[in-house]
Amino acid sequence: MGQGAKIIIIGAGIGGLSAALRLAHRGCDVTVLEAAGAPGGKIRTLPTDHGAADTGPTVLTMRHVFDALFRDVGAVLSDHVTLTPLPVLARHFWPGGQSLDLMADPAASARNIRDALGPRAEAEFQSYSARTRALFDAFDAPMMQTATPSLSAMVAKVASNPRIIPKMAPHQSLAKMLRAQFSDPELAQLFGRYATYVGGMPARVPALLSLISQAEADGVWAAEGGMTALPRAIADLATSKGAEFQYNTPVTRIESQGDRAALVHTHEARFEADAVVFNGDPRALETGLLGHGARRAVGASATSPRSLSACVLAFSGMMHGPDLSHHNVFFGNNLHAEFDAIHQGRLPDDPTLYLCAQDHGASGQPPGTPGRYEIIMNAPAGLILSLEEQEKCLKRIFDRLASFGLTCDPRPSLRALTVPQDWDRLFPASQGALYGRSPSGMMAAFQRPTARTPLKGLYLVGGGAHPGAGVPMATLSGRHAAEAIWTDLTSASMSSQTAMPGGMSTA
Repeated sequence: MGQGAKIIIIGAGIGGLSAALRLAHRGCDVTVLEAAGAPGGKIRTLPTDHGAADTGPTVLTMRHVFDALFRDVGAVLSDHVTLTPLPVLARHFWPGGQSLDLMADPAASARNIRDALGPRAEAEFQSYSARTRALFDAFDAPMMQTATPSLSAMVAKVASNPRIIPKMAPHQSLAKMLRAQFSDPELAQLFGRYATYVGGMPARVPALLSLISQAEADGVWAAEGGMTALPRAIADLATSKGAEFQYNTPVTRIESQGDRAALVHTHEARFEADAVVFNGDPRALETGLLGHGARRAVGASATSPRSLSACVLAFSGMMHGPDLSHHNVFFGNNLHAEFDAIHQGRLPDDPTLYLCAQDHGASGQPPGTPGRYEIIMNAPAGLILSLEEQEKCLKRIFDRLASFGLTCDPRPSLRALTVPQDWDRLFPASQGALYGRSPSGMMAAFQRPTARTPLKGLYLVGGGAHPGAGVPMATLSGRHAAEAIWTDLTSASMSSQTAMPGGMSTA
């Protein structure tokens, strides 16, 4: 009844790994086919002179999701990955010379805001924090923790707690709500950036997404060895439970037999499956990249419009200038210019830059030593940059940092840069969108595809599936898919075994 079932997982991103570990633990025959040479998906690195530098997600929040994953398979997270809580959530810099640290200690954040912007800003921040706390607590269970969110469940949740309605700011964008919440444009700009965590723009996502900042306020951790330590640990544990990983093995087609997915093809082999898990951009299915039969698994509304892409630098060297924390944000001059440019399909002239100082952990990087860094500049999906345009992009990034007094020696070359067309090549049919479908619009959360698809036997995981983008969310998607597969296989097995002539059943 499920044990020994053949499960083929396409892609070893964090969602596929989460599903593989859970299903292998339950005794399924799990094979993971991954086009890259290592697990992780978008959690990846580039080589530098001073070790591998992260060039994917770096902000690790919601540790309880990973604790639960390991606990559910009889393991302890801390036995496999060393995670260190960061006292500084993020350090923020503005062009006028202002800087502000948000802290793991909320009282310390409030003090920093008071010192930087005054008592009124402090009061507004505390009010906003209470608001996002209430929203996160209200919608965690009916949205993120459930496998299939429904509008009726959402309405019922709101009806049971009508005081949450004004906190949701219905029919307002995040940007509009923040302008009303904060007197200082700096704080509106700071909290608006959380829309980009799920690939959205502040003026185009609903105000409800303000709850994203609460996930970070609850704590940020740094992984010893970089972010890839987490997928490696999950893959190793899944292997110890019998899962097989085949790397450098791209999948070419999902074959249906009758009304269900039954075979997975690579260039050199084919694999029979009782269930297939797809850990890639759902647009690859919708566009027919993996065969005509799999197209009916995902509709166009589940993949369009597209989320943000990015130009990402991963490099090592000596940074000179302002003192950096592990996570740093250098804001642009104009609150709206960055996203107006991206909405128009071009790179921003006035970008906000995120900089991860990978070696500036809780203990800090020794002075005068080189470190590893990742810089992210938001970009539109589908953008194709010539070499000349990529050089201009590189110059724009370092000109912006130089305006804050931050310089790098040596300055990295184009080899360190990943641009939207590179992301599309790495993750086929994504158009470089790093978060799947855009979160724009009030109904976006209900249009994202869930674990079960209309094609029987085919399940979805990853940032393009519910509950959405981000490492914790993709990990939860693996849990949803594993539970759906186990339920479906077990139900099918029981129905087959208990069916009796005459239409009766012993169930």
